Amino acid sequence: MERRLCAILAADVVGYSKLMGEDEEATLTHLKAHRSELFEPCVVEHSGRIIKLMGDGTLVEFSSVVEAVKCAVAIQSAQAIADGPIRLRIGINLGDIIVEGDDIYGDGVNIAARIEPLADPGGIVLSAFAYQQVERKVDFAFEDAGEHRLKNIDSPIQVYRVALDTGENRQTEELEAPVQTNRPSIAVLAFDNMSDDPEQEYFSDGISEDIITELSRFQDLFVIARNSSFSYKGTSTKVQEIGENLGVEYVVEGSVRKAGNRIRVTVQLVEAATGNHIWAERYDRELEDIFDLQDEITQAIVTMLPFRLRTMLAENVRTKRSDNLTAVDCFMRARWLGHKTAEGVRDEVLDLLSRAIAIDPDYAPAYALMADLHAYSVYTFSPLGDDPTIAARQYIEQALKLGGDDHYVHAKAAHVYLSCGLHDHAQTHAERAVALNPNEIEGLLVRGFVTSYTGDPGQGVILLKQALDHNPLAPDSDYEMLAETYYLLGEYDGAIKLYQRWRDPPIHMYTHLAACHAQLGQLEAMRHAATIFNKRRPEGSDFSFYASAHARLCKQPVQADHWLDGYRKAGLID
Repeated sequence: MERRLCAILAADVVGYSKLMGEDEEATLTHLKAHRSELFEPCVVEHSGRIIKLMGDGTLVEFSSVVEAVKCAVAIQSAQAIADGPIRLRIGINLGDIIVEGDDIYGDGVNIAARIEPLADPGGIVLSAFAYQQVERKVDFAFEDAGEHRLKNIDSPIQVYRVALDTGENRQTEELEAPVQTNRPSIAVLAFDNMSDDPEQEYFSDGISEDIITELSRFQDLFVIARNSSFSYKGTSTKVQEIGENLGVEYVVEGSVRKAGNRIRVTVQLVEAATGNHIWAERYDRELEDIFDLQDEITQAIVTMLPFRLRTMLAENVRTKRSDNLTAVDCFMRARWLGHKTAEGVRDEVLDLLSRAIAIDPDYAPAYALMADLHAYSVYTFSPLGDDPTIAARQYIEQALKLGGDDHYVHAKAAHVYLSCGLHDHAQTHAERAVALNPNEIEGLLVRGFVTSYTGDPGQGVILLKQALDHNPLAPDSDYEMLAETYYLLGEYDGAIKLYQRWRDPPIHMYTHLAACHAQLGQLEAMRHAATIFNKRRPEGSDFSFYASAHARLCKQPVQADHWLDGYRKAGLID
């Protein structure tokens, strides 16, 4: 078995799946041209050897770390000037490798591959081993990117970024602080097995592992890998120390206790810096099918936990007095305000989203929420323009272009396309949202809503109830979809109860309420709802515009006629 020390360069194409989804042939053509005209000549020039090509990834070995870094900088600099669709992330490590034929193996290779995703698009990162060899030997500056725990690597690895745009300054301490993720960071610790039966250990571990896997689907969370968080299993390490060691803001911890044929799972969300408990819940279940139970509890936790975390973070943003909020902060505040119905809130949401997009023009969720806001304005009697669906489609298409693998973007796309009357598009994106993240309340709700308005309100009720069952703290606005589905089914009493639970309903709710009472022949209640609507509606607003927009939601003409019939009976349209 041959071993040797060498520099390993791992490169990967940024957004390859998205590029292939948009245009396979063009992407492959660009990739082949990039490799033959730029990447491979640079490798040869710097005495490297390409070990393997793996789809969109490349592995290269060099006898010199200096040459590996110079090669990487040459590639990234040339690509930046070319400004083509192919952009790379590059990771470089110096390590001992095992040589077998034309291939290489070992931790030296694994570390290069594991740190590569830590690079920015068009960027380069080095392990500490590589950095120590080139620090004083190249005319590039470096930024300390912190210590990271990597999958299947026992010890944490210090990582450095190459500062491509500040080459004259070689003093790391004079550079700006390394960029930190704007996403809330969280670690899920191994749940404690409190049962007398040590064989239940697999169940408590399974719960923790499933939570990590499912939370990783939420793109607005940064979730520490299992190997890192499970390293504290069986220790009495304080949460504050764990948070500092793993570099996370929040920690999830829990326990599992079995007694007879019942099992109890407790879970807590803790602020790492202070040790304060943000949220805690207990789940008591009958122990029948252990795997079904594991799935049920996992889903309950991961639908509830992100909701509580986002609510708390949005409240924190609200209390900030600085006008210089980050794009993510602006978006979170806008998303939180989006559940409100108070006058003037929409303008604040628009301003926050505009700021988010100005700060980060590539921030897909901000475009998606902006699209949804325009689409929903059709139903507010103060539409954003003569036809808000035009702007809504422009915003959502940009969101999908930037965030085609984001479940939140697809959920908003489903609602936007439904508002535009593009029912097949709506259905496609609703299913895609749930496929990407089956635990996100937004996607689950919109799938039920789209199912109802594309002709199957019976199934829509089932899906909507399942979604709402997982979020007992859902805002009133989340029940609007279920109320409309009840109307489509002719269950007017059920719809009325949901409309009446709103503490401060938007004015269009009174038109739905009037239609429900009209269908039941409850004339006094119908007139009362219609009177409130007419008093609160903006002066000069056109209800026929609203009615036609609402009817456009319906794929089947019989559903559209059902709503128009209710409005007609309530005296709202001729």
